[in-house]
Formats: sequence, C-alpha cells, structure tokens
Amino acid sequence: MKTIVIYNSKTGFTKRYAEWIAETAGAECLPLSEAKKKILTKYDAIVFGSWACAGSIKNIGWFTENMERWKEKKLIVFCVGASPVTPDVEKSLAQNFNEPKLKQANVFYCPGGLNYEKMTASSRFMMRMFVKAIKAKKNKTAVEEEMARVMSSSYDISDRKYTEPILKCLRG
Repeated sequence: MKTIVIYNSKTGFTKRYAEWIAETAGAECLPLSEAKKKILTKYDAIVFGSWACAGSIKNIGWFTENMERWKEKKLIVFCVGASPVTPDVEKSLAQNFNEPKLKQANVFYCPGGLNYEKMTASSRFMMRMFVKAIKAKKNKTAVEEEMARVMSSSYDISDRKYTEPILKCLRG
C-alpha cells in the first residue's frame, strides 16, 4: 500500500510521531507545506498529523476540504497534544469533523508534551495564563492539581507505543 504521512508540527512532537509512523510503515513523510504541492491521489493511504490546541486540530480544514477527493483512500488523522490519553480528549477531537467525515477518517490521539523553549512568545504566554488560571481556581480536582504542576514546565510524554493503533489501522 503506497502511503504518505503528512504532518503539521509546531514544537516537534507531531513531527516525531509522523517519522515513527512513516518509518514503520515504509511511507513517505512530508511537512504539510511540502505536501500541499504534491498530487496525493497516487497514494492508497493518506495519514495526516497535527497538534491540538483547546480541542481544535490545527490545519484540519486542509484535510477535511480534500476528503471528498480522497474518498477511495484509507484516511487517518492523528493529533498530538499535551494531555495524556483520556476519553474526554478523544471526544473533543471528534468534534473537528462532521458526521460523514468522521465516518470516513480514522482519528487517533497521541500524547506529546510541552516544549516552552520552541513555542512562540504568544503561545508561551497563553500557556502560562492557562496554568495560572488553573492554580488560582478554588476547589481544584486532583486532575487539575496535577495538570497545573506538570504544565508549569516543559515535558515529554511521547512514546512509540501510541503509534501502534495507527499502524494497525493502516495495515487493516
């Protein structure tokens, strides 16, 4: 199966996952900026990876706008975020698709982390304000306490094991 893995990465986590998937699947791997210049109809499978911010998958519009053109292809989307895998994260990501498109694409979540050193100043500021708001909240849950602690500095929770469901879907 001729496969391409296309990624949109801001701080490197999505790129790392894309490279892991492409390496294991024997697929071509390109950043979105280069993939936009290619004719993708020659591929049997198109895998798109991007990062999440507040439940929104960055540049997902490019992918969903082209889904009709790729309806005979195996379509996979993976999203990388700072949160661990939870049912809430997966439900949130599904909201990036309307019902027919959600049925057409297989959607996966891969935890990545935060890299404050590679973020833009505005992104760092937004994250710091988010953490500050969580810390200031009265009656925080244990999850919120842990989130505020972890998100106060850079961290990496990415792991190749999170590519396994994607690769299984690609093979199946």
